[in-house]
Amino acid sequence: MSTSEFARDVIDDLDSGVARIAATLSALDDAELRAPSALPGWSRGHVATHIARNADSLCNLLEWARTGTETPQYPSVAERNADIEAGAGRGRDELVEDVRASAARFAGLARALPEDAWDVRVRAMASYEHPAWYTILRRWHEVEAHHADLAAGYGPADWPRKYVDWALRSTLADMAALPREQLLGLAGHRIVVTDLGEEAVLGDATGAEASGTARALLGWLSGRSDGTGVTVRGPLPEPPPWPHAPAGFR
Repeated sequence: MSTSEFARDVIDDLDSGVARIAATLSALDDAELRAPSALPGWSRGHVATHIARNADSLCNLLEWARTGTETPQYPSVAERNADIEAGAGRGRDELVEDVRASAARFAGLARALPEDAWDVRVRAMASYEHPAWYTILRRWHEVEAHHADLAAGYGPADWPRKYVDWALRSTLADMAALPREQLLGLAGHRIVVTDLGEEAVLGDATGAEASGTARALLGWLSGRSDGTGVTVRGPLPEPPPWPHAPAGFR
């Protein structure tokens, strides 16, 4: 299966992931939704609103690919932030419906995207370009990582194995292509994935090593865990901000 075919196959996984987010949100009351999330300065309502607005923003990129008319992911960073702030204080039922409806719009557009549009190049808010099919995989990161950011009982231990295996391999490939100065404390480290039989060297090897299962490593490298389950020689280094621009499209 090619990477683009894999991305199309992931649309069903996105539906399942959003259903899990909706179930988590539905179990919270309005006070809990206004409580802090795992993201500094954001409540759970902020995170839920971001999940919904991210789906809409990626719809813009699919429309760009479908029509050939350049459509930015977000009109501006300021407008993105204002929309999240405006929606964060809504009640549970409205937040849940927004998450579900926006996800359904994205999935519908993705499934209906014409064959000749899948390889059209679009541009992320972070300025890198990628083929339209990569929006599916970007959305997968958003769904799984931000579900964990709700800090409501779902975390890296709950991520689907299919997501963990793809996301960890993708993360290591993308990090290996980063300039040394962007690797921060991980520069020179060898990352050993004990359950996949894979490894990656980040910059020029210095003998430093971090090892663990794909799940433990992804939780740590994505900033969604404190490094539990990761073994290092010396102090646990701080990973660079995640996710990274995809190495294959730079």
